[in-house]
Amino acid sequence: MRSMLLPLLMLGAFALPACTTTADDGGGGTVASSSEATPAAEAAPADQGLASVASLVEQVNIPYEQFTLDNGLRVIVHEDRKAPVAAVSVWYNVGSKDEPAGKTGFAHLFEHLMFNGSENAPGDYFEPLKEIGATDFNGTTWFDRTNYFQTVPRPALERALFLESDRMGHLLGAVTQEKLTNQIGVVQNEKRQGDNEPFGLVEYAQLEALFPEGHPYHHSTIGSMADLDKASLADVKQWFRSRYGPNNAVLVIAGDVSAAEARPLVEKYFGDIPRGPVNNPARADVPTLSAAKSEVMHDRVANTRLYRNWAVPGLLSEDMVPLDVAAGILGGLASSRLDNELVRKDQTAVRVTASLQPFHRVSLFEVTADVKPGVDPDVVARRLDAILADYIANGPTEDEVQRMVTSDVAGRIRGLEQVGGFGGKAVALAEGTLYANDPEFYRKQLLAYARVTPEDVRKAMQKWLTRPVYALRVDPGERGAYEEAAASKGSAASQRPRYYRRPQAGEKPLAPLPFVAEDQSGGGATAQQPTAKRPLPPVGAIGNLDFPEVERATLSNGIPIVYARRTAVPVTRVTLEFNAGVAADPANALGTQSLMLELLTEGTTTRNSIQIAEEQERLGAGIGTGASLDRTVVGLDALTPNLGRSLDLLADVVRNPAFDPGEVERLRAQQLTRIAQELTQPGTIAARTLPAALYGTAHPYGRSPTGTGDPDVVRRLTRDDLIRFHQAWIRPDNLTIFAVGDVPLAELVPQLEARFGNWAAPASPKGTKTFAATPPAPRSRIILVDRPQSPQSLISAGYVLPVRGTEDLLLLTSANEVLGGDFLSRINMDLRETKGWSYGSSSSVSLREDLVPYVISAPVQADKTGPAIRELMSQISGFTGANGVTATELQRVINGNTRELAGQFETSGAVLSALRSNALYRRPDNYWETIADRYRGMTAAQLDQAARKVIDPKKIVWVVVGDAAKVRPQLTGLGLPVEVIKPAAATPPAAAPAQ
Repeated sequence: MRSMLLPLLMLGAFALPACTTTADDGGGGTVASSSEATPAAEAAPADQGLASVASLVEQVNIPYEQFTLDNGLRVIVHEDRKAPVAAVSVWYNVGSKDEPAGKTGFAHLFEHLMFNGSENAPGDYFEPLKEIGATDFNGTTWFDRTNYFQTVPRPALERALFLESDRMGHLLGAVTQEKLTNQIGVVQNEKRQGDNEPFGLVEYAQLEALFPEGHPYHHSTIGSMADLDKASLADVKQWFRSRYGPNNAVLVIAGDVSAAEARPLVEKYFGDIPRGPVNNPARADVPTLSAAKSEVMHDRVANTRLYRNWAVPGLLSEDMVPLDVAAGILGGLASSRLDNELVRKDQTAVRVTASLQPFHRVSLFEVTADVKPGVDPDVVARRLDAILADYIANGPTEDEVQRMVTSDVAGRIRGLEQVGGFGGKAVALAEGTLYANDPEFYRKQLLAYARVTPEDVRKAMQKWLTRPVYALRVDPGERGAYEEAAASKGSAASQRPRYYRRPQAGEKPLAPLPFVAEDQSGGGATAQQPTAKRPLPPVGAIGNLDFPEVERATLSNGIPIVYARRTAVPVTRVTLEFNAGVAADPANALGTQSLMLELLTEGTTTRNSIQIAEEQERLGAGIGTGASLDRTVVGLDALTPNLGRSLDLLADVVRNPAFDPGEVERLRAQQLTRIAQELTQPGTIAARTLPAALYGTAHPYGRSPTGTGDPDVVRRLTRDDLIRFHQAWIRPDNLTIFAVGDVPLAELVPQLEARFGNWAAPASPKGTKTFAATPPAPRSRIILVDRPQSPQSLISAGYVLPVRGTEDLLLLTSANEVLGGDFLSRINMDLRETKGWSYGSSSSVSLREDLVPYVISAPVQADKTGPAIRELMSQISGFTGANGVTATELQRVINGNTRELAGQFETSGAVLSALRSNALYRRPDNYWETIADRYRGMTAAQLDQAARKVIDPKKIVWVVVGDAAKVRPQLTGLGLPVEVIKPAAATPPAAAPAQ
């Protein structure tokens, strides 16, 4: 799979000119519209009726209008009426590369501060966003930019623009020393959380080696603990004044709004913000090492990983697209050169990647190989370098380029179904405008992909990848000393937590927003802040969700089909769902299902693993397997023009797996390595510890949800075991087909009938799951899993509730939203926003078909582990005792959950998930259309009763994954017995012969 290390840098670069026209708009600014002409891509020959890349690119168009305010704010508006939502995305032309020495991490730190309230919208920004039903809302910082984004119901657009304008033009009066101190603690815990992962320190070594001292990309975006310690209030305020003016920003509005509707609102809220100093992004040449550099690090990892890195040109270089294609062919595609040679043929590596990480001025070309445990890393390193040298010298084939480009373009088309979020149309327009001064940058990139040739790729590699390489090797072992903060930056533990106090006498609760049915109109306003200098604008009436019509059909052999039509993009998603899941794994053979599923796409009776991978790539399709606790799925994500052949491949994979003995051995080794890796990661260590403590090992839920299983079992599984499991569970009489696409159901059913209608169940009995085992009586205690050298502890706790997922649990899940199920919840606001001990903490009612657990997750800095558990105990006891849901909290739940529904189901993938969850939890087809009225009818007393009835703080089992030497002394006085254990150790798979 392709590495997705930079989720928001989704677009590459072009050397093509812009194609917009500009004219005087009569208001002192400029206005432009997108060109209606569609550039013609040079089409590659169609492959037996497959859609060509050129024809796919022709379907991609994001019409827009743009204008510039007198203060320099550039505004792009894209009208998309498919759903009653609008995305607001603000991109600031400032990132960590603009930070001077001694102030690393400031750009990211200020991103946090800009969520902590402004002069006319005091308090956390997530509060008003939740109130208006925002979805996909967040902020991110990277080397080149800082952005803030949210998708809101159309009647709440004015409120969203007000909020963004207030933190752009009216922020500094709300930035206090208390907020700064708190957010320094939060950011330092975010840093600890990333650093605490295996290979979590690699990025620092890479940046230091590839970029010389003083280079803008020499330091990481998260910054250093020491610089964060030294950040002063004067420093951060000056940082804002010098960089966050409207003339250094791009505002994109995309969705259910026209430019004519949006412009008056933008002028009203942003027009009076004065220009700031121009932030000229730091210039940065592409550095070249004077000689090849090799280093060795040690980390608490399961296997050796090899890295090869080069600094290469940035987004605006004509070599960007060829280098991206080069990386995909080398180690991004499932059929990549490295996969075929090192993983499939030599079997000396268990995972390989190659990726291009694009930035504005420079980019990183990265190659990795995870060495199979027991194999000499030097052997793999020599083979890796030989493959690289041959590839660079001779370049790719035409077929490789075509497969890579088709896969890439297909993925981008799917991403553009969203108007906002992390990768929708607003992102494409904003990124192009910010970096290339061209909103149509995305389209020129797509055309460049359609036109790239093998020779283009070869020349780019020879130009840039023949330069000295940085070679890093990370071996298992103890880490070096960790750079810690000078002291905890959280506020005093006695500080009053916010957002969950009882209202004072005479205090009014948060007012509900107005509601009317879809065919009505109306408006209203929430209560304004009494001291606001700029009043919050009213929010119009928001109607009920119009969920797509659910249609049903049945194939001739009885397989049911559940379908919803969405026409925003030419994509069809099909999920074959089997009533199995991790719970179906034999109790004495855990890991059987996972190995069986991995093998489905690694060979059928007519196709080998390489042929399956290559065919998916030519089709622009994706076939994946997976399992939740309750269901097993084989999913297809297909371009509708190629649906027929994509379904052919899906049917072959599901119905005719070969379970080739050689592939069984290869995938067995990979699964054993994954198990070993899980035992080095805090999250998966907890996932392997807590379920058994809650449910007992005899219960189907008393096992790790990863499904990788027991290494001793995986080591002894036979081909016949896998065939038997497949016949028992992956069969037509255990299957429901769920689909969402842009074709009528009447056209889809014949295609499904042709591939699955004649599928007959085997003679062997169908598998059955049993939940007869009773979980052990809850015994509250602390299980401390010793993971030395952990700068952070992961607290994972819970207990089994006396309810099932098929019951109506809406009141309970809504109550938990107040306690721990939302950013604004009591648990998160206490540990993160009040104390600064955690980057994020939560609790959940973890739905599943049978008995449901209540689960708490809180990664906290190591020196606050004991106090954090005490605070969590206090929060839960208070919530289930006298300190129940307040009127303000209730209204937040109602407002947020009713108004976010339109944005929640914007994409076909979200609709598909809803169809499946309705079936699993036995809900009616119209469930999501009726849920808003149910929220509106809730009372605080009902939520309190639902929580108090089933959540018992005295029954919670606490698992802590952390450094026992630091953590164990903190646990005394909590009143619970403490068991200290070591993570299980997995024996590595047998080594393959040296090649």
